[in-house]
Amino acid sequence: MFLKLGNIPTVIISSPETAELVLKTHDAIFASRPKLKAIHYISDGTKGLAFAPYGPQWRNNRKFCSQELLTAEKIGYSAGMRKEEIGVLVEEVKGFGDELVVVDLGEKIGDLIGNMTYRMLFTEGNSERFDLKNIVKEMVRLSGTINVADYVPFLEPFDIQGLNKQMKETGKRVQEIFDTIINEHEQDARNYTHKSKNKDLVDIMLSYQDNLNSYSIDRATMKAILSDMIVGAIDTSHTWIEWVFAEIVKHPTVMNKLQDELTSIVGLDRMVEEDDLPKLEYLELVLKETFRLHPVAPLLVPRESIKDVVINECYIPKGSRVMINCWALGHDPKIWSDNVEEFIPERFIAKNIDLRGHDFHLLPFGYGRRSCPGLNLGLITVKLIVTQLVHCFNWDLPDGILPDDLDMTETFGLAAPRAQKLLVIPTYRLLC
Repeated sequence: MFLKLGNIPTVIISSPETAELVLKTHDAIFASRPKLKAIHYISDGTKGLAFAPYGPQWRNNRKFCSQELLTAEKIGYSAGMRKEEIGVLVEEVKGFGDELVVVDLGEKIGDLIGNMTYRMLFTEGNSERFDLKNIVKEMVRLSGTINVADYVPFLEPFDIQGLNKQMKETGKRVQEIFDTIINEHEQDARNYTHKSKNKDLVDIMLSYQDNLNSYSIDRATMKAILSDMIVGAIDTSHTWIEWVFAEIVKHPTVMNKLQDELTSIVGLDRMVEEDDLPKLEYLELVLKETFRLHPVAPLLVPRESIKDVVINECYIPKGSRVMINCWALGHDPKIWSDNVEEFIPERFIAKNIDLRGHDFHLLPFGYGRRSCPGLNLGLITVKLIVTQLVHCFNWDLPDGILPDDLDMTETFGLAAPRAQKLLVIPTYRLLC
């Protein structure tokens, strides 16, 4: 679909065949990002990774993140931290279950992912120190709000929606937080105080700061990358996991099948370990079906064409904004049959579709040059949290609410989280 939104030619892609042409065949042409006001004011995204325009700095940052920050080795270093943080949550929820307390599961998951992300990036403390969870929510809200000035640039000075003011205020707060954290790490380095034998990601970035012989990572770039990583890690994983639990609470037979698989492979005398995750085949089906129905980023992050191109006899001029409609891909009855609105994980048994976007039916992490570099970390995080909480607890709706009555309304923006809180009652089920 070709549209003219204000002054900006815009293309919406809603079929896997055309998505493949954009993301694979002509990937280099659509490898850039549009310059959005929210990204400029909040995180100076042009210096980061997720929202930076295609060019030498983006390639430098992508290579740095892939080879230094998000390697399998670095992800493995933080396995103990993930186990510890999830263990803390399990113990907390066990206490709630003993007293049949209603739990806001989405809030607990958000706190858990926030703390895990905070510790991986900064080593010490937790996300409450800077109210990180709510700051990320505000960043995502502002980034996902349609800003008229992004489509009609001459209106920017008038700020008719009041968004620019909010973005500047949020951006100032984010920059102050990152400056504080970076200053503390620099002070620790000068004092030779090491809080952990493993360097956190800020330590790694500082070791390359202004190093002309390798990656060029100045302070502004560091802060932009940190912003990208925090939003990418916290918001997307949180949204995906909460939708998984909403669906399995609504469909108890699916929860039972997932628990049966966990009981068979893990047993009831211990918790899930990361080494168990590759063995959980039904878990893969549940994650795929959840993303199909509830794509975390319904339109992915928009791309921008760097030169004129013709696709399917449609002329797309340089500077066009291109969006991949993941929601439409997941709700097309021609692909998924007439029961497209039903939650049926088994539909993927006969389909050779993975979570890495190779066949363009499911694109949780995008594809090509601009795919998410945190794919492996994201999958480990989502799988571990889902399996641990499903393995350790039964989850029931409170106050006599029937599964069919659970509100599944979603909000729309850069991400598409649940509109209502997911309130549940946990019951511990392990023998240990």
